[in-house]
Amino acid sequence: MKTQRIVFSVALVALCLTIALTVRGARQGGGIVGGKVTVEGMLAKPKTINMASEPGCAKMYPTPATSEDVVVGAGSALENVVVYISAGAPDESSSPTQPVTVVQKGCRFAPHVVVMQTGQAVQMINEDSTAHNIHPLASNNREWNKAEPPGTAPLSESFARPEFISVKCNIHPWMHAYFAVLKTSHYAVTGDNGAFSLDNLPPGKYTITAWHETLGSQTQEVTITGNETVPVNFVFKK
Repeated sequence: MKTQRIVFSVALVALCLTIALTVRGARQGGGIVGGKVTVEGMLAKPKTINMASEPGCAKMYPTPATSEDVVVGAGSALENVVVYISAGAPDESSSPTQPVTVVQKGCRFAPHVVVMQTGQAVQMINEDSTAHNIHPLASNNREWNKAEPPGTAPLSESFARPEFISVKCNIHPWMHAYFAVLKTSHYAVTGDNGAFSLDNLPPGKYTITAWHETLGSQTQEVTITGNETVPVNFVFKK
């Protein structure tokens, strides 16, 4: 009898959780735009990075680190592509209070491509035993250049206007990243499988843009009529 009561209680909790998640999904509503980003064509092998000047960083890689300007996964999946709504969605009324984080570790920026909304803070942390500096080469925002010695408190900055910003470290020329500053919260960055999903979109017509740091940008128009999922794929050519 005791065992039956335990089983019944577990089942009841599971049922309540399922109902709660269903209600939450119904409240959120909206459609989904999802798909995959791939690349076609002959691609050069990633360049090997020589970190001999920083042996503390070099020893962190069993094999030499390589450049991240074009990263391709299985099935020609393209990584580090920012997919976002560039038209159709209203501007956000406020910026997120939670900062995004960029870590300097192994003399690399991680992630290589980081997305933030206008006005949202980006927090930069140095986990290496050597000094770095962060130099965003902005043109639509204020350009700045700040040093970050090891063991110091994280740096925090924000950008007022949308822009794709190349970021470098003047101390280590191989260190390179991108800040994607957007006016929308509807965005995704592809991983090694090239997949993306833009969720909770109310009915309307949208322009979906896929941006890559070296292969450029592509756009597609989609229309959401309800809670459907609209498939969209992007193919970049090299």
